[in-house]
Amino acid sequence: MPTNLTNGFGKVYLTIAYDPANKWVYNNWVGYQTYTGIIAGADACLPTLQEHACAYLLNDNRQVLGPWDHAVEWIVTNWAPRAIASGLTHFAHIVSSESLAAQSATSMLLGFEGQLTMHMFDNIEDARAWLLAAQQSNK
Repeated sequence: MPTNLTNGFGKVYLTIAYDPANKWVYNNWVGYQTYTGIIAGADACLPTLQEHACAYLLNDNRQVLGPWDHAVEWIVTNWAPRAIASGLTHFAHIVSSESLAAQSATSMLLGFEGQLTMHMFDNIEDARAWLLAAQQSNK
């Protein structure tokens, strides 16, 4: 059962779902992301990772509008250690390469270095293939 988080206007800005066939958590972020919304959304993802002892996250930012640099430090220093403690090892991040969100994702990637294996993708097919290959190599 997916979890939907809504913003102050009642619009869904994040859907979190565990994909049992692929054994990963899928986050679909939509629209402009506020600092408060990012914290709430990232924190809301943790119980799903924990419940399924999930090492793989497919984080989709293709529908995100604008940058989210305001939350990168928090994600790297606060959320990532807790996600790793929950078992997360691989983070596939999908973002349109021309978007301002891509710049924020690059900052996050640099911050994760040495903590978590993260790759950025501009399409969901490549991201899914990378996660599946990671699962195969970790068997």
